[in-house]
Amino acid sequence: MMRTEAILPVREQVPGERFNVGDRIKVVELRVDRGPRGPQILVSRSHPDLIRLLFEQEVPEISDHTIEIVNIAREPGVRSKVAVKSTNPRVDPVGTCVGFKGSRIRPIIDELRAERIDLVPYNDDFIKYISSALTPAKVLGVNIISAGEVKQTEVTVADDQLALAIGK
Repeated sequence: MMRTEAILPVREQVPGERFNVGDRIKVVELRVDRGPRGPQILVSRSHPDLIRLLFEQEVPEISDHTIEIVNIAREPGVRSKVAVKSTNPRVDPVGTCVGFKGSRIRPIIDELRAERIDLVPYNDDFIKYISSALTPAKVLGVNIISAGEVKQTEVTVADDQLALAIGK
């Protein structure tokens, strides 16, 4: 049996996570370099692809491409927002990813040590998509500003909803 060590730099760790020797953790491989004593593997627990890989492991519909992960926004250790869409109109992408009584999402949350995960249904209508992505904040208005190739969006929320909408 060949053993290999991986390097998990502080910048790739989730703030507040502590590990002990012998702990089993899931990571995403970022890079493999040739070192003087064999390969050096750089891994991460804060990269958004970790969320994608955990969902692929737990939700078979993602592996067989019935459900697609369109985008992931992550604030490691705090909250992740995952936009999902279904290629089959009879399959609810959010419900499928959550599973019966949270049976599919619970192992992912446990692995991420209680990081909140918001599943957002992807919508081709940009305004509806932005509004659902900013939940639980109540969006009052969305204005799309186009200047050539550059597109910006101005979103209006109530003052007491600002922290919910933008996070930290």
